[in-house]
Amino acid sequence: MKEDRDRSMGGKKEDCEIKRRECRESKSGESTGRPVRAALPHDHGENIDKILEKLPPQEECIQAAEMFKQISDGSRLRIFWFLCHCEECVSNIAAVMEMSDPAVSHHLKLLRKSGLIVSRRDGKEIYYRMADSQQARLVHKACEDMFRISCPSTPTS
Repeated sequence: MKEDRDRSMGGKKEDCEIKRRECRESKSGESTGRPVRAALPHDHGENIDKILEKLPPQEECIQAAEMFKQISDGSRLRIFWFLCHCEECVSNIAAVMEMSDPAVSHHLKLLRKSGLIVSRRDGKEIYYRMADSQQARLVHKACEDMFRISCPSTPTS
């Protein structure tokens, strides 16, 4: 069905692809990944040049989407919020969350992989806490705003 539609467009699909490629080329001929207004397929009379200048590159959007995937799970979001305010081991996190140690470990692995939390080893124990990064602080701030709560003071390390 899609192929029939593409054939009925009489080569318009290829034309659109060419225009998209042209949109990503800057005036100097280098590919920036950002459309240039002069090469947009349709001119609707809107001044979008400033918006196009600020349009984030595809790679940055992919990285942001990956980070948001990590907090799209309610349990992971609760664990992250908890670790924004303290440093804890898996067993204590599991007790607070009323989850099994393996389930918490799975969530911690994903949060650590995304860069939202960090860990440190002390003997046999591994302790987790929020990463000292702009991404982690932004996610924490978003949690505060969404939950409409005032976070407790974070103990100084």
